[in-house]
Amino acid sequence: MSSFLIVSILFFSALLSGIAVFFVKRDNTQLLKLVLSFSGAYLFAITVLHLIPEVYHSSDTPGEIIGLYILGGFLFQLVLEHFSQGIEHGHIHHQSEGHSHQAFPIAILISLCLHAFLEGFPLASGHRNELVFGIAIHHIPASFALGSLLIGTKLKKQTIILFIAVFAAMTPLGFFTSKGISAGEIGNISQYFDKIMAVVIGIFLHISTTILFESGSADHHTFNKKKMVAVLLGVLVSMANFLFEGHDHTHHHGPSHETEEPHHHEEHDHDHHDHEH
Repeated sequence: MSSFLIVSILFFSALLSGIAVFFVKRDNTQLLKLVLSFSGAYLFAITVLHLIPEVYHSSDTPGEIIGLYILGGFLFQLVLEHFSQGIEHGHIHHQSEGHSHQAFPIAILISLCLHAFLEGFPLASGHRNELVFGIAIHHIPASFALGSLLIGTKLKKQTIILFIAVFAAMTPLGFFTSKGISAGEIGNISQYFDKIMAVVIGIFLHISTTILFESGSADHHTFNKKKMVAVLLGVLVSMANFLFEGHDHTHHHGPSHETEEPHHHEEHDHDHHDHEH
């Protein structure tokens, strides 16, 4: 998948979902909860199947240190959530406390943008086509929740769309920043890339597990049938990508072995010729 297509999917999925708040009733959130359940299960499975094994196998950093950074990312997301009020989980805040307009949520916007920026980092590590769709789906309810929060402020419609666009641009910006780091174009930060990835993995683990526990029925600890189907579908789709990648990898490994064979044969003939002389 090209960088242009990755950026387009990430940007427009968040932008259009945020703008949709002007046209869709915010009271009916059942569909959003099912989308959340699917994206939470998908992100969790992708993190377990792809990101965690890769950061442990491809890193020279001891596994215990990587584990500490993953734990740090998990706790860091906990701090971000304190300021964002759970909007990245699709929590929609209704103005039901007698206030006609809310104050501009600057802390929520900053923490949400930081979260979205860090989510773009794994996309530059290897083939991450499947993760692009996971993040894009995850941003649909998050952006809708942000739009519903901003629409309750005194901001003009154009300003609300501008802030939604800023949020939508954060993950593509994280993607390009990550590409620069992994290619060694941004100073000497590339030596810390595995640690940055570990922090992002911790964030993904927090986000996905929180979504799975909170979305769905009124009782957050009860799995209703629709949610269960959405969760299983998310896991199965991620498994399909995992199996397809594995098959593609073994297929790709074959030709490299074939190219080594003629080279070895040619070297043998050359040695034999020298011996006869």
